Amino acid sequence: MGNTNSSVIPTPTKTSFDDKDEMLELADPLSAMHIAQPLSSDGSLTLGHIASWEASSSTDPKIRLARTIFSQSDIRSVLSSRSARIADQHIFNHVLDFKTGPITNQKSSGRCWLFATTNVIRYGIMKRLKLKDFQLSQSYLFFWDKLNKSNYYLELMIEHAELPIDDRLITHLSGDLISDGGQWDMVVNLIETYGLVPQSAYPESTHSSLSGPLNALLKTKLREHALILRTLADTLRSAHVREETVMATLRAKKEELMKEVYNIMTATLGVPPNPNKRFVWEYIDAEEKVGRWEGSPKDFFEQFATKPFSPVDSFSLINDPRNEYSKLYTVDKLGNIWGGRPILYVNTEIENMKATVVRMIKAGQPVFFGCDVGKFSDRDAGVMDTAFFEYENAFDIKLGLNKADRLQICESAMTHAMVISGVHLDPSGKPVRYKVENSWGETAGKDGYFVMTDAWFEQYVYQVVVPKALAPKDLVAVFESGNKIVLPAWDPMGALA
Repeated sequence: MGNTNSSVIPTPTKTSFDDKDEMLELADPLSAMHIAQPLSSDGSLTLGHIASWEASSSTDPKIRLARTIFSQSDIRSVLSSRSARIADQHIFNHVLDFKTGPITNQKSSGRCWLFATTNVIRYGIMKRLKLKDFQLSQSYLFFWDKLNKSNYYLELMIEHAELPIDDRLITHLSGDLISDGGQWDMVVNLIETYGLVPQSAYPESTHSSLSGPLNALLKTKLREHALILRTLADTLRSAHVREETVMATLRAKKEELMKEVYNIMTATLGVPPNPNKRFVWEYIDAEEKVGRWEGSPKDFFEQFATKPFSPVDSFSLINDPRNEYSKLYTVDKLGNIWGGRPILYVNTEIENMKATVVRMIKAGQPVFFGCDVGKFSDRDAGVMDTAFFEYENAFDIKLGLNKADRLQICESAMTHAMVISGVHLDPSGKPVRYKVENSWGETAGKDGYFVMTDAWFEQYVYQVVVPKALAPKDLVAVFESGNKIVLPAWDPMGALA
């Protein structure tokens, strides 16, 4: 049940060639590399390079046409594939049997993971109560997440106060320290601790929908707080104060500083409902009948969001080709609630993830998933398709990175969370495309919905969340084993959707 560090690729040892055969084996791959002398021996870029390249490019009709067109047009609109637009129809032969609404809009914030979570959970609530329109309060979870991330960061600064200020870990943690984004296990932490409320009980505010100004102010204060705590820790330890007293003093000071964070957040977002205090929720169902419910946010979660599948009993499958499959992974120093549930991923083959999505849709369960939404996707058309933009043909290039390459070289990571609510299967039962509910409002895609091709799923989907009851049993066993491999804090799997 212990943590094990991720494996490190060993440094290659120097090789000596003792016979002619080994030299001949090396000669063939080297000759295939077309080794040539550079125009610049010191690596600088010269006008000679430009003249050489231009001499060949200026006579190429394809390049000349590209220069005429692309200097005056957005390459994404010009190079969108007509055949892909025709093929990527918003038609699905397996969809959820109840349609939720309205299409949500996270606006100018990075709360997609909270919108995706609440869009999954509201499905059962709306179906049970026969509601036409309903939203859970994303702002309620946003408030508690931001407050806890602030505390989490300051606790890490206390824990690692002895590290130099320019240590890679301190620099990383002090970067985007209270990101709007998050992961599935983070939202489970929030729901278990604070419950859920309808949006009418804690509605949107200017700064929940426009989080940038609030984040900027909080980051400034929290970085200042971090330096205050580091200085205090150094002063106390230099005076040889007992370690228990040091920690108690630092936490008391942190709590004093956190009050400033709380005051900023309540002023900009409003005071949230107390998780344990009762409130009244009144609603109108599809038959225009008025309903009434009374209870606490934690009661609301227990009564409305735990059946048929509780979020607490769901976990993340990921597809990370860099690392071994059928293993449990976590990311160091990643979280929101201090001492809460860790972020856990079970790494598996992409076909297992696809089969899990199909199984969930057939069981009537919407699917939370994490992906890199900015790659080969068109917001207006609502299409995610690796064949949607004809870059290779237009520029006479080959885009040769595979999924593992993209992760290793920082070309791709999870950037967005959405919900799969349908799938189109071919006659053999294989998925062709997926229906995706986004949180960018009704003007994005087709009335707020996107179509994602199976090829795009393979390349740019990294995570799906599945209830244990619908997951492959061998992967449930991996999750429940607790034998997790710890990835570095800066690993791309630590990216927050």
